[in-house]
Amino acid sequence: MSATLQMRFTNENGGRVTVSVPDPRTDLTGTEVKTAMDNIVAKNVFTSKGGNLVAVDSARIVSRDVTEVTLV
Repeated sequence: MSATLQMRFTNENGGRVTVSVPDPRTDLTGTEVKTAMDNIVAKNVFTSKGGNLVAVDSARIVSRDVTEVTLV
């Protein structure tokens, strides 16, 4: 199973921007994610078509499980 941390931000135009990080630590806490997101906004690490990221919106870990099907 693979997992991706999706961090969502709001940009200057009010749009939503998602930054994805593959294979996050399994023991990652909400506090750690929030701190990282606050730093991303404060230091203008990323920009988007709608301008700089100005606010933290939400975060989630998305898991994906792939099962191969045997064809007979």
